Amino acid sequence: MNLTTQKRLAASILKVGLNRVWIDPERIEEVSMAITREGVKQLINDGAIKAKPQKGISSYRSKKIAEQKQKGKRKGAGSRKGAKKARTPKKKQWMTTIRALRKDLKEMREEEIIDATTYRKLYKMAKGGAFRSKSYMRNYARDHDLIKGEE
Repeated sequence: MNLTTQKRLAASILKVGLNRVWIDPERIEEVSMAITREGVKQLINDGAIKAKPQKGISSYRSKKIAEQKQKGKRKGAGSRKGAKKARTPKKKQWMTTIRALRKDLKEMREEEIIDATTYRKLYKMAKGGAFRSKSYMRNYARDHDLIKGEE
């Protein structure tokens, strides 16, 4: 039995594609008799013709991957696309380093490991990029006898 016309009419009435139109297999005879839009509308109201639900894309896999990445997995060399500087820009790297250095300097001054003059000198040096890490800065201070009590 050819139901292409009914299917086409139903699709336009239901505002869905042809593939989403469902016709009740028990009522095919009744559906084939409907040749007008009104007839098809009546069948839709009766439940002989329905629109199938929309198919979605499952987000299970992407959620699972995101969860693993949060744990620190899937981040090896083979998964990296950007350059090293693209993943952590130079500025961000600098901000991380300088904040750590300045925090360490403040702690050293508060604990009176260094005096205000030394603090200012090391602060300026850190700003100039003289130290790559806290340990380098502390070694410099130790080597140049800038730490109190170690002279």
